[in-house]
Amino acid sequence: MTNKQSSPETLRQSLQSDCSSCFGLCCVALPFAASSDFAVNKDAGTPCSNLRADFRCGIHDHLRQKGFRGCTVFDCFGAGQKVSQLTYQRRDWRQAPETAKEMFDVFPIMRQLHELLWYLSEALEQQPAQEIHADIEHALAETERMTLLPPPALLKLDVAAHRAEVNLLLLRTSELVREDARRKHTGPPIRKKIGGRGADLIGAKLNGADLRYANLRGAYLIAADLRGADLRAADLIGADFRDADIRGANLTGCLFLTQAQVQAAVGDASTKLPPSLTHPQHWSA
Repeated sequence: MTNKQSSPETLRQSLQSDCSSCFGLCCVALPFAASSDFAVNKDAGTPCSNLRADFRCGIHDHLRQKGFRGCTVFDCFGAGQKVSQLTYQRRDWRQAPETAKEMFDVFPIMRQLHELLWYLSEALEQQPAQEIHADIEHALAETERMTLLPPPALLKLDVAAHRAEVNLLLLRTSELVREDARRKHTGPPIRKKIGGRGADLIGAKLNGADLRYANLRGAYLIAADLRGADLRAADLIGADFRDADIRGANLTGCLFLTQAQVQAAVGDASTKLPPSLTHPQHWSA
């Protein structure tokens, strides 16, 4: 649990998934379809066949080899342990089956709220956006308040409306940070403008591209060649990095990148990430 005195860094640490403190909610609550990401079909509310009695995954160390790549790129932003340990006071859906459906409905709502907390905490660290820090702090406190609501109240939240309000702050943060970075730029001029909100860059050849300060919000970077690309101060919120090759790319100082996006990409030890993110184990496999 967090409070308004927590630093953004401390808050983000609490938003990291801890499967050992969760009731396997992502393995039960969420549906998936047989595809390149999942070996089988599973309905929402149905436990995955690989879920053990202790709520751990029976094939965790071999998910990709067993056809469950989708599991390795999912991140609940700590929502699983919040719902398990706080919202339901450590009473799991097996012990209290009457709470199961409600718990499974609450989980995706909590995940959305925790994802917003991740973005807001990062926005609060951006000094060029200091003029709106008070608004960001207010939004962060309101989002945190929502995460502490009891299940019936959580289920009544208009998360889409709240997300839209938060997005305005995140968009303004992005504009202020990228404008400040461009103003301080002293290197060679950036010759080509690449990207744009929701840009279709599927399979794009961007090896070594200078993408500093680019707006790549929601961009489709599926299987794009970003080897050695410079993505410093680029806005990457919601960008689709599935199978994007970011070996040797520099993503330090980029905006709103998440661990799930990193997990979905192809990288190596030479990929430079923000300090709040880690190199996935499968990169070295």
